[in-house]
Amino acid sequence: MHNMSDIIEQYIKELFDKSNKDVVEIQRAHIAQHFDCVPSQLNYVIKTRFTNEHGYEIESKRGGGGYIRITKVETKDTKGYINHLLQLIGPTITQQQALYIIDGLKDNQLISDREARMIAAVIDRETLKMDVKSRDIIRANILKRLLPVINYY
Repeated sequence: MHNMSDIIEQYIKELFDKSNKDVVEIQRAHIAQHFDCVPSQLNYVIKTRFTNEHGYEIESKRGGGGYIRITKVETKDTKGYINHLLQLIGPTITQQQALYIIDGLKDNQLISDREARMIAAVIDRETLKMDVKSRDIIRANILKRLLPVINYY
């Protein structure tokens, strides 16, 4: 059985599928009531599963008429999506951010599960045993070299 975060994530992805658009607008209170959960649960799902690294942009307005607008970065254009990810990486990247990028690549069917596991193993902190700053720089460099290769094939 899936946990509540998985269920909410799937629900939001189904909203994208049903709308055939790259933008979905939801109301925090409505979704929380629908799933009988606290609004912070929805916030958690948005912050961890609909990130820039996953290929989404979030706009949020709080208050009575508040909403969360989730925009899917155009992933049909592989080159544009890869370039978007390259811009996100910068000179350093944390392991968690890198894993989000790998998840996004997998979700968009640009890499297989096996390839995702291999990339994750290469960039893992246990593989890159050194100080955090150096590790984050090397991890960023590895991803910046891999992404164009993924785009090429």
